[in-house]
Amino acid sequence: MTRPLLLLDVDGPLNPFRSRLAGLRGYTSHRMRPTVWMSYRAPDSRSAVRGLRVRLHPAHGARLLALPYELAWATTWMHEANTMIAPHIGLPTDLPVIEWPELFARDPDGLSWKTRHLLDWADGRPFAWVDDMITPRDRAWVTAHHPAPALLLRIHPRQGLRPADFTTLHHWAAGLTAS
Repeated sequence: MTRPLLLLDVDGPLNPFRSRLAGLRGYTSHRMRPTVWMSYRAPDSRSAVRGLRVRLHPAHGARLLALPYELAWATTWMHEANTMIAPHIGLPTDLPVIEWPELFARDPDGLSWKTRHLLDWADGRPFAWVDDMITPRDRAWVTAHHPAPALLLRIHPRQGLRPADFTTLHHWAAGLTAS
């Protein structure tokens, strides 16, 4: 059986951008200038010059690679996740990337702007989606429209991925191979 996909968002799950205590939990702080973020700033503004503060946990890459999934980026960082995020957490720099046709597009049914395109990209394969913007409406829509098992794991942007989340991801994937 093909391994399920693990579709990773950056901001929220890997970068707990709302956390005040991330440094105390082993996260390291980096300054980056991702294209999407920069597009909302004047090039000579103070925030553009300083860059976006990104908190990343150096052990997350090894923990993600140890899970029984095929990893792919499902983030506004798109290909920059491979060049800016992956090296800091120990992930390969050539992971597949979901390329969004339009960022932050308003969905007519109130779904996350990622949901429909993510299902198209998964192409009927089992997947786990890790994001901070998943809602009950997204879960219901995926259940009704995706032919394979799917786990939508909402991560609080103040906490980022936690040990319990890795356990949930592992058990869910193990349950697929057991059935």
